[in-house]
Order: sequence, then C-alpha cells, then structure tokens
Amino acid sequence: MSTNSNRPVYLKLRDQIAAAIIDGVYPEGAMLPSVRALAAEQGANPLTVAKAYQQFQNDGLVEVQRGVGMYVVRGAAERLRAAEREAFLRQEWPEIRARMRRLGLDPAELTLAR
Repeated sequence: MSTNSNRPVYLKLRDQIAAAIIDGVYPEGAMLPSVRALAAEQGANPLTVAKAYQQFQNDGLVEVQRGVGMYVVRGAAERLRAAEREAFLRQEWPEIRARMRRLGLDPAELTLAR
C-alpha cells in the first residue's frame, strides 16, 4: 500500500481498509465497522470515513444493507489484490528497481538479507 503523506486522508483510510480486506481481517460477507465506529477508532471525521466507504461502494466491493451495515462482497479481496498488484508494478516497482540499480543490489541478495 502506498504511504505517500500527500494523499488525502480518505484515500489513506481506503488503503487501510483495502489492506484489511486483502489480509482477511474483513473477509467476504463480513460487515465493515460503522462509519462512526471507524471514525472514532482512526480519529477521523465521519464524513471522511463515509467518503472512503463510498469509494468501495462505487467500485462494487461492498454492498449496503440499509439499516444494517456495509458488507464485503464475494471476490472483493481478489479484485483489490489484483488492483494493488497492478498499481505496485506500474508505479512503485520502477522506482524500487531504479534505486536497487543505483545501490548495486542484486535481487537474489535480497532473499538472503536479514
């Protein structure tokens, strides 16, 4: 996940929630914390959390059951994993590879590193 400090808070929250879905903290069919609960936990404005949740709803990764809560849909973790993998390979990996070259690091050495 990206740790860019210039990103808006709602995108940082979205990344945290996406990581939790990928890691199985919120598996398929699980209910996400309420907007208020997550806002209190994260020290964020509820509107910011609602905006992060809206991104998942727009992407079809969660479904809302009115009056009950928001649930992770089937296949959400795999879809998120694929999107994160693509973003990593397109955005982050080229920078990492260039830095490795500058430092004279061989990828095989990294598996032996502590």
